[in-house]
Amino acid sequence: MTLRRILNLALCLCLSAWTSAQAQTAQYPNKPLKIVVPTSPGSGSDTTARFFGEQLSTLFGQPVLIENKPGANGVIAAMAVKQAPADGYALFLATNTHMAVNPSVVKDLPYDPVKDFKPVSGLARGMMIFIASPNSKINNVSDLVSAAKSSKQKLNVGTYTAGFHLSAEWFSSVSGTQSINVPYKGAPEVFTALMGDQLDWGVSDLIAAIPQVKASKLKAIAVSGDKRHPDYPEIPTIKESGYPEYVNYTWTSIYIRSETPEAVTAKLVDSVKKIIASPAGKAFIAKIGSDPLPLSGDDMRKFQFDETERFKRVALGAGIKPE
Repeated sequence: MTLRRILNLALCLCLSAWTSAQAQTAQYPNKPLKIVVPTSPGSGSDTTARFFGEQLSTLFGQPVLIENKPGANGVIAAMAVKQAPADGYALFLATNTHMAVNPSVVKDLPYDPVKDFKPVSGLARGMMIFIASPNSKINNVSDLVSAAKSSKQKLNVGTYTAGFHLSAEWFSSVSGTQSINVPYKGAPEVFTALMGDQLDWGVSDLIAAIPQVKASKLKAIAVSGDKRHPDYPEIPTIKESGYPEYVNYTWTSIYIRSETPEAVTAKLVDSVKKIIASPAGKAFIAKIGSDPLPLSGDDMRKFQFDETERFKRVALGAGIKPE
């Protein structure tokens, strides 16, 4: 075979592969998608993933499966998406923990939040909530600080993401107290431990905890917002409880592999934007007590960068080092 024929054959193969890839991109999506969630069923992230999964399924005419992969501060879930094909069929339901906190608290993080993933869209931003057992003598922030300072042993605080761990450590830093972090895979496990009086207090997203608070299975201590939540005005903020610098939010977003074709990315971005702006999307975000976070592309990336820098400062102030 001559060199010219070899080159022609190679060119034909390249063109064929390119044409096939273009056709697959144009037909996207033509098979089921999946959203990988880094927490257990019943968490705020899981609830959010299931809503957006249902809405995407309706728009695309394809099933959208939810895969819960809790543990290791979201590393298991992130790696599952990182190792999946970069074709837009594996979506990562990420939060501030996975995209902004982990670089400050996880040593030798096996994924790069910036290089390995690109944002489709922010989804929602919500308050965190400090909670305790209904049997606890801790009723408010003042009680929590007094208990922590008077106890012969450090209080146990239950968390289920690095973000909540960092939030607890930040509070300990500004209040001059100490607590021992007890990590769990998801919100339900933290709630069960609190109800069983195995923990002194816990940190959770508002979405997951409020049903338990309303049912009197958990006690609300305070929320982390700048102001009281309009739907739960009876719950004070940490800010107004003597710690004006403590304002903290958790956020959810959808990310995909950074190598995903731009045409596929654009279709996902457009679809998620439509969902957030729809009556159903607005109602869902309001129902879970959050604010919409409709940022995409460079805007979401800048927000992510700013949050990463903020959590670096919090970790430094709290004396937290990657481990």
